Amino acid sequence: MKIIETALNGLLLLEPVVFADERGEFCETFNARRFAALIGREVSFVQDNRSHSRPNVLRGLHYQHTHPQGKLVQVTQGAVWDVAVDLRRASPCFGQWHGVTLSAENRRQLWIPEGFAHGFLALQDGAEFCYKVSDYWHAGDEYCIRWDDPALGIDWPLAQPPVLSDKDRQGLNFADAPMF
Repeated sequence: MKIIETALNGLLLLEPVVFADERGEFCETFNARRFAALIGREVSFVQDNRSHSRPNVLRGLHYQHTHPQGKLVQVTQGAVWDVAVDLRRASPCFGQWHGVTLSAENRRQLWIPEGFAHGFLALQDGAEFCYKVSDYWHAGDEYCIRWDDPALGIDWPLAQPPVLSDKDRQGLNFADAPMF
């Protein structure tokens, strides 16, 4: 696994080693020992999630505050533009965001540590997004920051207004959201 550091402290892009021959391909998508060595600590994942989205569906920016989740995300079909926002007040990157294309083709994964909000935009039909989380989902602890909050200035690659859930339409402004 190759690690690519982003501009945001702790947010890491991971590229698996792919073994290909005339039969097809193989790559390891997760190994607890190697992952711990890459990020510098052990993480216990308690839940795996999967979403399937039409093009132009935007999900996020979601996070849990009392029960923060670290997330290891990847795309197994199609492509998404993935965004993480640093909500850690003590971080030199507080309030900054990082976006990256994740696709079935590039096989990249993104490690989003606890203390970040997360969202993604489906770029292709049938985008399948899979992720591991380090804490269970707690409905009463879930928050959503507006995807288009001008204070964040996220440059989403949109050609038209996104398709949003009611929850995402009603997201909080960054300034009003609970922080870490």
